[in-house]
Amino acid sequence: MAHQNTTNQHMVPSLYHLSEKAGQLLHRHKVLVATAESCTGGWISEAITAVAGSSAWFERGFVTYSNLAKHEMLSVPLDVIEAHGAVSEAVVKAMAQGAVEHSRAHLSVAVSGVAGPDGGTADKPVGLVWIAWGQKRGYVEAQAFQFSGDREQVRHATVVAALEGLIKRLS
Repeated sequence: MAHQNTTNQHMVPSLYHLSEKAGQLLHRHKVLVATAESCTGGWISEAITAVAGSSAWFERGFVTYSNLAKHEMLSVPLDVIEAHGAVSEAVVKAMAQGAVEHSRAHLSVAVSGVAGPDGGTADKPVGLVWIAWGQKRGYVEAQAFQFSGDREQVRHATVVAALEGLIKRLS
């Protein structure tokens, strides 16, 4: 599991700047994106829709905080959640795939993590976040991050990493 800490190591671009850049790339490629969010509670969708004209590239956002919501809204199998836990590669990949399957979007970004201050374990410490990027054609990839800081900092770093990953995959 590849962990990387991206907080406070360099000057982080603003969420608006990242969303604007992602929007330009999505628009250029004529594709729509959907989000599937757990620990960020819709913050990625909010950042994307803060950019004027985002209706041209943002299709919808799913806020699936509970395991039942992940299952009902994104078709994440309950046995996968039970076997791996909500904060896992398997679940976040299923969330990303569910977001494209339950929308008109071509691409998706999904996040699930332990934002804190409570809820961490030895295996899944506070700051552990899984992010997945999916495509309508069935391809999905995920990456684990270990962010530091308080709840707000972990959630913010997650939004930044999700948008940066989207930009990287569109560039």
